[in-house]
Order: sequence, then structure tokens, then C-alpha cells
Amino acid sequence: MQRTVTKAVFPVAGLGTRFLPATKAIPKEVLPLIDRPLIQYAIDEAREAGINEFIFVTAKGKSALEDYFDSAPEIERALREKNKTDLLEAMKPSEMPSGAIAYVRQQEALGLGHAVWCARRLVGDEPFAVILPDDVIDSETPCLRQMVDAYAETGGAMVAAMEVSREATKAYGVLDPESENGQLVKMRGMVEKPKPEDAPSNLAVIGRYILPPSVMETLGQMKRGAGGEIQLTDAIAEEITAGRPVHGFRFRGQRFDCGSKAGYLQATVAFALARPDLRDDFAAYLASVTDLPRAAE
Repeated sequence: MQRTVTKAVFPVAGLGTRFLPATKAIPKEVLPLIDRPLIQYAIDEAREAGINEFIFVTAKGKSALEDYFDSAPEIERALREKNKTDLLEAMKPSEMPSGAIAYVRQQEALGLGHAVWCARRLVGDEPFAVILPDDVIDSETPCLRQMVDAYAETGGAMVAAMEVSREATKAYGVLDPESENGQLVKMRGMVEKPKPEDAPSNLAVIGRYILPPSVMETLGQMKRGAGGEIQLTDAIAEEITAGRPVHGFRFRGQRFDCGSKAGYLQATVAFALARPDLRDDFAAYLASVTDLPRAAE
């Protein structure tokens, strides 16, 4: 019987340099996608997958991220006095019960694998999820929920996967598939950021993982991989070498890379058009903007 996944690690120690100068003042994870910060989408997805312990791997300058999950009695009092119940309701998802969130510091920027390893004592001997807030996934059933359901049958390690162009493989961890069964891809190996001509497939790892505690032992060996960093992909590949099951999972949904400016803007448009309160006005504006170049021609 597989142990239930109730803990999730959120590596949020990055500097967010692609969004400077904005991220000079606020963490990238607090940048709003419409009216919710990126981290809220990740937290909501984790909750819907049954996660009740949230572990944030942070760094200096992330106090705004930590403050976001604190109570805001002055704001709540002002909203109650003005009878703005809709806004009070909108704030509820940011409320976390005492003790549900823990923070650990990543003292050195040594890669994603190192960031996950920093949470080892809080993870203990349990399976755990890893969520990268940069990857926002729009889906009818949340991506991590899909994975948790599949994990109940497979156990082992599981990574979210999607097809990318052959040229794009150099920016991802890439699966080396052995066989496929529906959404599940049994893996014979993984390669971190291969040259396109060397990539074993075009199935790329996306920022959702379910991992066994043995991954922490491998990460603790501090082996450097691509870019001289401690790579989570390499530690998962060691699970395959050890004969333990590792699967890729072709999730249903659309992924937006909100770690890039283009992906962030694409997500903003897609999520705005999906909102009944914004759709009509925003669609009309987009239509007027896209018609301007045609008129100029």
C-alpha cells in the first residue's frame, strides 16, 4: 500500500532576474497573475491534491512571500466595516492554519536538487511532492491531483511531462522512455538539458514531482551535474539505476511558463479570458488592438 502524499516542497529561493527590476522589490512568486500571486495558484493546486503540509525553501529577500500567508487583521476589519464580503471571501485562500507552513533557507544557490535537499529534515521518511510555482498549469483536474491519483497505482517516483520541440529540449530535463501506457511513461533514464541532437525524446519534465525519500539520500551526496549544479533530474535518474519505479506522467492541461516574460503574459491573457467578470471587456480590447495593424496595412 502506497503512503499518502501530504507534504509538498516549494523551491522559491531564486532571484527572479528575468523580471528585474520588479523583483528587486518583491519576490517573483508574489507577482500577480490577474489578482492572485503565482504562489497562490501553486498552493491551491497542492491543497486540491490533498497536501496539508507546505515547505518553502527560501532565501534572503523573500519576506514578502512569507508575509503573504500571515493574517491581515487591519485589512479584514476595514472590509467588514464596509461590508465588502466578496473581498473577504477572496482573501480566504491566502489564509493558512498555524503550523501548516514551514520555511527553510537555501544558503547557496546550488541548483534545484540542492534546494529540495534543504527540506530533508521536514520531509523525513515520507513521499513528498515538489511544485515549481513558475509553472502554472490550467486544467480541469489540477495537475498534481492527476499525479497523486496515478501514484496510488504506481508508487516510486513520478514527474509531470509534456512534449516540447526538439530545439527546446536543451532547456529541460528530458525523459528516456522505455514504454508507454496511456498517460504513464515508464522510464529507462533522464537527461538534464541535453543538446537537441542528443535528446532521447522530446518529452520534457515540467515542474511537478512526486518523490520517495530515497531521493534525498542521493541529493545528499552533492554530485554536481549540468551547469555545475546539483540537479534533481540526476537524483531521480539514480532511482532508475537502483531498480526502483520511475514514471513520467502526461498530464491533461495547458502549462504556462510564468518564469519567462512571454509565458507570464500568455497566462495573463488566457486566465483573463476565462474569467466571466473580465472576459467581454478584455476580449473586446484585444480585438481592437489586433485590428490596428491590419488597419495600418
